[in-house]
Amino acid sequence: MPPTPGGSSLLSSGRAQRDRITIIDDAQPFQALVVSEQADGHFVRRVTLRRLSDLPVHDTLIRVRYSSLNYKDALSASGHRGVTRQYPHTPGIDAAGEVVTSADPTLAPGDEVIVTGYDLGMNTPGGFGQYIRVPSAWVVKKPAGLTLHESMALGTAGFTAALCVRQLIKHEVTPDAGEVLVTGASGGVGCIAVALLSQLGYIVVAATGKTEAHDWLRQLGAHDVISRDALHDATGKALLKARWAGAVETVGGEFLAAVLKSTQRGGCVTCCGNVASAELHTTVYPFILRGVTLQGVDAAETKMPLRAQIWALLASDWKLPSAVLATIARTVPLPELDPLIDRMLRGGLRGRVVAALDDPQNNLN
Repeated sequence: MPPTPGGSSLLSSGRAQRDRITIIDDAQPFQALVVSEQADGHFVRRVTLRRLSDLPVHDTLIRVRYSSLNYKDALSASGHRGVTRQYPHTPGIDAAGEVVTSADPTLAPGDEVIVTGYDLGMNTPGGFGQYIRVPSAWVVKKPAGLTLHESMALGTAGFTAALCVRQLIKHEVTPDAGEVLVTGASGGVGCIAVALLSQLGYIVVAATGKTEAHDWLRQLGAHDVISRDALHDATGKALLKARWAGAVETVGGEFLAAVLKSTQRGGCVTCCGNVASAELHTTVYPFILRGVTLQGVDAAETKMPLRAQIWALLASDWKLPSAVLATIARTVPLPELDPLIDRMLRGGLRGRVVAALDDPQNNLN
């Protein structure tokens, strides 16, 4: 981008092989979806112009090409103070694009990178804007086996699903151990977990409240699809008949409690969501009589060595075929996120939504 007199700052690239200064125009405008609070307490969303000077002072500036819509984004975009404290704000906990400038000598201008989690899109302006400025410690170089678009078709949801699968493998839940349950299977984490586990040879049972998603989940590799109501336990028993060798449990509450009660001896249940409830009412019996492991999964603060390892797996041995990703994810321009945010909060979405930051429909009139 050309420098503009009067509004420029000078940022060193920090690379010994580049004896030059990268000139960044702080007045450079860019498009972003901005959530604002009105005087009556309501929140409004619109695509508008921001400037680089509006971004926080961090060491790495990234031109965002793609982002994705996650449940946490929907909460931030609706004014949820537990996610975002101050407005106006640009959500987007996922971003993929190119480095513009960085003080980190390992990041060169033009490097294709991924940023997910940490504080991005929560209290730091996120991927629903064409530029982000973040600490270099948040940045992962995109593995060669993924495109920028594919990385956001996965995004935090795919990264979380992969962390869950890693934990199942770590706890010796093998494909021949029996059925593996995925709850909330039509959601972002759930559908990618179904596809990934199936590709790795597991017998996957998908649980969903969306009857229209049954055939779709079978296309993704589910061996069987059940209603989430089938997991409801009204018996009050401390243990149920053991069925699941392991589980990727994405919704929490009574569903997590029921899954724990019906997991086989030595099985592992990964827990990564609370859309049903953050409370867990159960007993110690699944743990002390069957040796069940309840393994929490935190994607946002995953340490960088493991973060890079998971992305490398998703780009190689665990890479989902392009046809599967196309079945899971649809791509929309920024203005089309607004109604989809409301649909996500109502539980009306399935799969993944990728936001294209360069789509011509983003242009403001």
